Amino acid sequence: MTTQTQAKTYKNYINGEWVSSIENKTVKSVNPADRNEIVGYVYLSGKEDLDQAVAAAKSAKTNWRKLSGAARGDFLYKAANVLESRLDEIAETMTREMGKTLPEAKGETARGIAILRYYAGEGMRKIGDVIPSSDNEALMFTTRTPLGVVGVISPWNFPVAIPIWKMAPALIYGNTIVIKPATETAVTAAKVIECFHEAGFPAGVVNFVTGSGSVIGQGLVEHPDVNGVTFTGSDYTGKRVGAAAFARGAKYQLEMGGKNPVIISKDADLDLAVEGTISGGLKSTGQKCTATSRVFVDNEVYETFREKLVSKVKEIKVGHGLESESWMGPCASESQLNTVLSYIEKGKAEGAELLFGGNKVTGNGLENGFYVEPTIFDNVNNNMAIAREEIFGPVLALIRVNSFEEAIELANDTEYGLSASIYTKDISNILAFINDIEAGLVRVNAETAGVELQAPFGGMKQSSSHSREQGQAAIEFFTSIKTVFVKG
Repeated sequence: MTTQTQAKTYKNYINGEWVSSIENKTVKSVNPADRNEIVGYVYLSGKEDLDQAVAAAKSAKTNWRKLSGAARGDFLYKAANVLESRLDEIAETMTREMGKTLPEAKGETARGIAILRYYAGEGMRKIGDVIPSSDNEALMFTTRTPLGVVGVISPWNFPVAIPIWKMAPALIYGNTIVIKPATETAVTAAKVIECFHEAGFPAGVVNFVTGSGSVIGQGLVEHPDVNGVTFTGSDYTGKRVGAAAFARGAKYQLEMGGKNPVIISKDADLDLAVEGTISGGLKSTGQKCTATSRVFVDNEVYETFREKLVSKVKEIKVGHGLESESWMGPCASESQLNTVLSYIEKGKAEGAELLFGGNKVTGNGLENGFYVEPTIFDNVNNNMAIAREEIFGPVLALIRVNSFEEAIELANDTEYGLSASIYTKDISNILAFINDIEAGLVRVNAETAGVELQAPFGGMKQSSSHSREQGQAAIEFFTSIKTVFVKG
């Protein structure tokens, strides 16, 4: 077990160098599977640290922008290779710091590698179109220009994939960046930045500053030299980010919460549906913005589905993410555990029937971790808090419906619109679901959680700022279109 005296302090990365915070205040990052293990320390940086990072990014942006897309892509390829060489180490750090199981952490790190390679290739794609001019002696075309300095604010639940899916497109399209990771997983994020350093990125192109959201996050959003901000996190914080960026005319991109439904039709393959509901709702301890939360089940198959679901959930092994037999790890922090437990109490108080779970896990050496049982509620209605508010934990709410139409109506009765899925063999229901469901990610006979790096990702309603991340759609946020008219 790592002790406090052995734990390393991870520094800020500014202008190509690892530097201590001017204020020299640190905070420990603990293992959610064992609060006595300190994974490392990171700085609680201040405004002066942030100003230095932004100044470095601003100074580097012109030379970085002038490199060809292919040359910028070479740096991303190198970062991908370094990350690949350190996959096991970084994945283990992620498990120790965030709590998700080691197979999930390895999968996420591998995804980060793939994202870097994907966007490295984007440096060779077209960035404009020739447009016919009304003047037959002129040439008119569009090109794209980078925003400049981009602030990246990333969450704790995907400490490798989400920072990379923001940084990689920002960089390939010619921006420089300052990233503020979630403090809870800043050690993992620091190791990712080490890969960019080892890849030889020019000084100032990539900058990394740890600290509180109220100081560093807010400081990024309000900084006059930050031209755009990309944020993933809660809807409350996201709206504050958007308002502050809008107030000074900066571009902003928000990916926020979800209350994601799955519809189980009467003709569904129930075994497949159970598997997808469990995987979508309970993997990563339910700590995904795309996690399944509300389960709408047709009355004709409700009891059968419920029985199969409870039977399978009872088999889940909760434990330390580094243990091979563990299927579900702890909540990422004590505060997140307390939030989940409070929602479970709300569900019981509002009259939902607790079918399984609902308790803090103790015993078998898990007393010092932030563990909660996978939880299933029955007799839930769509007006209960557990059916309306994002829990961000392993809690499934079963809701009985009498028709496909009722399921769609209830599924859409939410302020969120991130992801949704349906299990059915009826092509008419499939087409109606695709057309009528109010969600940015729609999946058929597959779980709600599942985002492919080459496809646009983002939500509707209160789940996003209506922009899209990943795939070729990322260019829309990280660049501006410039229309050019040339006449000899």
